[in-house]
Amino acid sequence: MLKRLFKIGPGAMVAAAFIGPGTVTTATLSGAKFGYTLLWAVAFSVLATLVLQEMAARLGLAGDRGLGEAIREKITGKWSRLFSGLLVIGAILIGNAAYEAGNITGAVIGFNSLSQTANWMVNPLIPGLAVVAFLLLYSGKYKLIERSLILMVATMGIVFLWAAFMAKPDWWSILKGFFQPQIPEHSLLMVVGLIGTTVVPYNLFLHAATVREKWNGPEEISDARFDTILSVILGGIITASIVITSAVVLHSSGTEINNAYDLASQLTPFMGKSANWFIALGFLAAGLSSAITAPLAAAYATSGLMGWQSNLQAPNFRAIWIFVLLSGLVFASWGFKPISVILFAQVANGLLLPIIAAFLLWTMNDRQLMGRFINSPLQNGLGFIILFITLILGIKSIITVF
Repeated sequence: MLKRLFKIGPGAMVAAAFIGPGTVTTATLSGAKFGYTLLWAVAFSVLATLVLQEMAARLGLAGDRGLGEAIREKITGKWSRLFSGLLVIGAILIGNAAYEAGNITGAVIGFNSLSQTANWMVNPLIPGLAVVAFLLLYSGKYKLIERSLILMVATMGIVFLWAAFMAKPDWWSILKGFFQPQIPEHSLLMVVGLIGTTVVPYNLFLHAATVREKWNGPEEISDARFDTILSVILGGIITASIVITSAVVLHSSGTEINNAYDLASQLTPFMGKSANWFIALGFLAAGLSSAITAPLAAAYATSGLMGWQSNLQAPNFRAIWIFVLLSGLVFASWGFKPISVILFAQVANGLLLPIIAAFLLWTMNDRQLMGRFINSPLQNGLGFIILFITLILGIKSIITVF
């Protein structure tokens, strides 16, 4: 067990990707508006993530391919390959551009409240964050990137779990929230957002690629599973902690919020004056971790689908993540309200998820590719149930919007 703890990596990178400012914002709004009621959606999203990410990791190790490469190989027709490539690349690039702007702007929300930088013509925190992400990615060193992201996940875990503990929640109500599913009036988009903030489509590409950087073949699938289970469950606990904290300090008092950082001011009675700095640190870790993983995942997905080299130091690979990072920096500098950009990205990914999950399921049932590591009937059953539920939620969210 202890040996395996030192081997974690790709799963933690997945957790770092989905615990971004989007998670913090959506979970805070969920707790503020609906209390503990939507905790079941967090639990479902963790289960869905475990099922799909395990498939992605198995594809990388047993199939020795990234998801993008596998899709490219399976679709051989000229026009169908062009269509599917544009569909998936477009979805990943659009989603990640929205995420990247939200990651960068969301990360500095806390420090804006603690300084005067928000009033400057150009907030120096925004390009500063982008530069840190750029330097880590440009290093081309997988282990450095992996360890940096693990540190950020650990920071978020300490911050948000401690905040939930200090808020003194109602544990019976928490259990009811997890095990008595409800969709209150006007909560459907929030449910889709909670699922979309955890079951992130681009993570399927990221995971299938990074397990190949970490491990060597199918004999290490058990290590990859342990890494996935531990990391995703920890990520789900962090998300649930934010919902719980918000339910205690915002929902019970009926406080209206403008952004997720309003949570910090309401925590002052529980944590003292340090609450602002403490929560700001959590936001910084959330934003920086996702600002690194979003461009990285876009590069893996696009390179695989285009048949390019998926190497951290390859020129085409670097060009893709630089494009995504730069797009996020430009949009963030326009001064959009972070909450609007982030929620758009969350809902968009909730709608796009069924398309990419269907590609994964199709690929995992290719015996020629996967051999004896093909999906079992149980894995297929769980996969199709998750696919069906996310599809229904996506359709309902469109109807609700229009």
